[in-house]
Amino acid sequence: MSAATVSVVILTQRRPLGLEAAMRSVFAQTVDQEDRPELIVVDNDQTPSAQGLVGQLSERAPFTVSYVHESRPGVASARNAAMRHARAPLVVFLDDDQVASAGWLAALLRVQRHYAADAVFGPVYARAPANIGQHREYFERFFSRLGPNLDGVIDEPYGCGNSLLRRSALPNPTTPFDEARNQIGGEDNLLFQTIKGAGVTFAWSSLASVWEDPAPTRLCLSYTIRRAFAFGQAPTSDCAAANPPDRLGVVRWMIIGLGQAAVFGLIAAGQWLVGVEGRAVTLDRAARGLGKALWWGPFRIQFYGHAA
Repeated sequence: MSAATVSVVILTQRRPLGLEAAMRSVFAQTVDQEDRPELIVVDNDQTPSAQGLVGQLSERAPFTVSYVHESRPGVASARNAAMRHARAPLVVFLDDDQVASAGWLAALLRVQRHYAADAVFGPVYARAPANIGQHREYFERFFSRLGPNLDGVIDEPYGCGNSLLRRSALPNPTTPFDEARNQIGGEDNLLFQTIKGAGVTFAWSSLASVWEDPAPTRLCLSYTIRRAFAFGQAPTSDCAAANPPDRLGVVRWMIIGLGQAAVFGLIAAGQWLVGVEGRAVTLDRAARGLGKALWWGPFRIQFYGHAA
């Protein structure tokens, strides 16, 4: 069998329905004859709970499917396990709550080759159930990722979900993700900012779209505002983690964050008193500002890395 030219990776942890939908959407992809995909499913559950489902779906798969059990909890460990098992020079990440459109993979590959890109990102369209109630528009916007309407080179990277990476552009092709970020996330942002400093090319593929179906437990303000706070911490903590540390950057982001938290916090308080429709968006911006200011140890929120 010919070697794979692109490794598609799905990380999963106890989401059988989402995993099945994601895998079937990968099987439905149509790519050029010279492209030979493989699919790698990394199960980050403490026990190999997804093994049976992956085996069942693999029986009629149009290409090779590999199951990897990474029992060490944490998204960075799971991503590194995928990188160690991937055989292709190009690696594509799809989340287990995402469903790829029919031309998704071909669009990523086409943009990568056209621009000789080291990383390619595509749009994510979140969809909340009809019975979500308040803040539906905010939730769909929060979990979506929108970008330019046209393909092209971009200056800033996005997150790892729905992305393509060229292995040779990574500082370490088998363990590029910092496992110190297992519990707090942001391992992808740290990697992309690191390779950005090395002069890589980022690109956007407007047609490489996926649908995202967030877990119902995440469609609430108690989750998204905490997550917004954690997102806000990223630029400050990345400056602190730089080698050597960017201390001026840390101070600058903390000052910016305090200003954002104060301004948007006051506006959000007023909006909440009178029930303004967009109050969740303003509260989100205040939380991101506060995260920039309160970014170190005691304020770290653990979203990942739980084995139970």
